[in-house]
Amino acid sequence: MRAFILAAAALAAAAPAGAQTRAAAAAPDYAKDSGWLCLPGRADICSTPLPTTALNSNGYGSVGRSTVANNPAIDCFYVYPTVSSDAGLNSDMNPGREEKLATESQFARFAGVCRPFAPVYRQMTLASVAAYAAGVDITQAAVLAYGDVVAAWRNYIATRNAGRPFVLIGHSQGSLMIQQLIAREIETKPDVARRMKLAIIPGYNVLVPQGRLVGGTFKKTPLCNGPSQTGCVITWTSFREKNAPPPGAIFGYADKPGMTVACVNPARPGSRNWESLDSYFFTRSTLPVPGGPVQWSTDGAPPTPYVRTEGLVSARCVNEGQRGYLSVRTNADPKDKRTDRIGGEVAVLGMFLPGWGMHLADMAIAEGDLMRQVGDRAGK
Repeated sequence: MRAFILAAAALAAAAPAGAQTRAAAAAPDYAKDSGWLCLPGRADICSTPLPTTALNSNGYGSVGRSTVANNPAIDCFYVYPTVSSDAGLNSDMNPGREEKLATESQFARFAGVCRPFAPVYRQMTLASVAAYAAGVDITQAAVLAYGDVVAAWRNYIATRNAGRPFVLIGHSQGSLMIQQLIAREIETKPDVARRMKLAIIPGYNVLVPQGRLVGGTFKKTPLCNGPSQTGCVITWTSFREKNAPPPGAIFGYADKPGMTVACVNPARPGSRNWESLDSYFFTRSTLPVPGGPVQWSTDGAPPTPYVRTEGLVSARCVNEGQRGYLSVRTNADPKDKRTDRIGGEVAVLGMFLPGWGMHLADMAIAEGDLMRQVGDRAGK
């Protein structure tokens, strides 16, 4: 929890004063479909086709759209990251543009390989972290957020899962919530644990003893160490090549001696080599990028909000003592039409925060690979 608070504090620095005074919204009822951003068989964010342009070395290629699978063999349960700009310690239950865009960009495409479930929850807002920085105790805000996620989870398992295999997906605060679900609701229930085929939880430190695949954050659930292994975790925190997390970094550096931050390569679990990634980038973001706005192609602006690039980005896992991270390389070629840069760093007041790495790009750099990982485990 401390790591989340410190990590989000910089983003919350500009939140309005006095934000902590607003009362939390009423508890959600996940038996009602209105408590969910995504449900299978419904017209919502996860069933809306996403126009995406292939971005190759010779410029823009064909335009495709995301699809929804017909009766897929596996479910996906997703918890979105810290995005709410609501004024209170916890967000309300009326998802705004931030929640919808995060779910669209990180999760909607998974409907092509699994049945999508994404609850709305009263997450800890950016304002809550600003309140913490001002000395306010936000423990109850954290308890409230997790209480919603576990309530949604229990509703899913009891009334919507029907004994099917499932995958857990999250990022940042969402990954923190899923860490707790695994430890409290899955590892303690063997019948449920058998159905968990995979957990994808980047953007929040998972700790393991150095040189081990299990222990630390999870007592029974190991890191994935092979391409089709089930019942395991894929996790990482992204840092640009030659910009390793410094000692004491929010992400990528374990705060306990003898531990390291887990890293599993999303393209090839178990690999310690450079692996080419299948990436999906949102091109309409207004967030700052080192070196200025990205020019995706010399052909001009992208014709769609998303581009797919294969081989533009490569990554490898690095573990050195307490330091553990996914080292990210852009395969730049100034002679071709495709961009030589991608973003992902977090900036506050014009300064990029070295301890965050490429936190904002954790999911985007490997979204295609992650969909493949889920599809590979369907029916197993």
